Amino acid sequence: MTLFEAFLNSSAVTTDTRSIPEGSIFFGLKGARFNGNDFALQALKLGAKYAVIDEMVGEDDRLILVDNVLEALQNCARAYRRYLGIPIVGLTGSNGKTTNKELFQAVLNTTFKTSATAGNLNNHIGVPLSLLRIPRDSELAVIEMGANHQKEIAKLAAICEPTIGYITNYGKAHLEGFGGVEGIIKGKSELYDYLGSSDGLAMVNLNDPIQIEKSEGINQFGYGKREGLIQWSPSSTTEFAGVHIVHREESYSIQSQLSGSFNEQNIVAAACLGHHMGVDAKAIKSAIESYAPSMNRMEWRQTAANKVLLDAYNANPTSMKLSVESFAAWHKQDGLLVLGDMFELGEESGAEHQAIVNYIRERKLEDQTLLVGKHFGATNWSGLQFSTTEKLANYWKEKGAPQDASVLLKGSRGIALEKLLLLL
Repeated sequence: MTLFEAFLNSSAVTTDTRSIPEGSIFFGLKGARFNGNDFALQALKLGAKYAVIDEMVGEDDRLILVDNVLEALQNCARAYRRYLGIPIVGLTGSNGKTTNKELFQAVLNTTFKTSATAGNLNNHIGVPLSLLRIPRDSELAVIEMGANHQKEIAKLAAICEPTIGYITNYGKAHLEGFGGVEGIIKGKSELYDYLGSSDGLAMVNLNDPIQIEKSEGINQFGYGKREGLIQWSPSSTTEFAGVHIVHREESYSIQSQLSGSFNEQNIVAAACLGHHMGVDAKAIKSAIESYAPSMNRMEWRQTAANKVLLDAYNANPTSMKLSVESFAAWHKQDGLLVLGDMFELGEESGAEHQAIVNYIRERKLEDQTLLVGKHFGATNWSGLQFSTTEKLANYWKEKGAPQDASVLLKGSRGIALEKLLLLL
């Protein structure tokens, strides 16, 4: 029996013995601090039907020996993608990947049985797992692809083989791994390279000159303020993003639950993809308006004493500035900004953190801002600053936490600003 046949004969895929579905196939991946081969026999005892290994750990007919478990996982995923034969939307970009992925799924699910990446399983392990977990009766799939260095999107695209590709934007994320902004543009555009070589289709923001340049010569459709499959304009009079859309002879407005004008483009992209796939305008509008953000991403939380906008899953210079700009526009009077360090910026870290401090000063928000983390601590900030989230928490325990305020918690995952919710 081949590995792929074993997968088709299994109920699920797992890499963790803490969660072994009955009848599943276990891949014994290796990490910096663990060797999955050591857990293969345990996985079989716990209910796995097969265990994939690249080191002999014993005698059992259910063990499948391969040269490299990670490569076997990736090859199995590619084989399953071809076995399914369905359209796949491949999605990458510096900001907004997960929001776009969830909006895409919400819109497409109104008309097609659509599978999508769970959580943020978007790396060299997560993408194969996402593919292998697509139900066999799915009609479409949306696969999120993340990267922190060049050549990674090329590898992920070669695994999931998208028929439609979309790049949300080119922002200042993972500067360290990509080697600067030009490296980011080159790395993300590897998706266009794949689409061009496979006769795929790109969805393009026709108001983004970099996307226009990098997608030249590729089959495409897109959206813009004055051209494209749909044309759009901002329509909201609140802090929640809203857009007006024109598609051929019809027009309609969407008022979302997504905070920040930067989400307008995310809404428009989902609507554009929906129209391309033949989804009815009323279904598109309903799906987007019904979507509520979660997972600590621009998620409003009502606490006992405050309103908190929790965006503590990730942060980079582009998203940080946009969040501050949008939040301050609507909460100049009652707003408190709690901003945490931005990671993976390499040699640009000092300059990028200082740029955020300078922007806060330009907006005259010093008295409404608290900074958290050692990188912000190295700037010339003269206001309240704490080296860790725990130290800010202790300060609030002693001095008292904010009351009757609108609070933005924005920082990289490692700062864990969500821990402050208990005090707010």
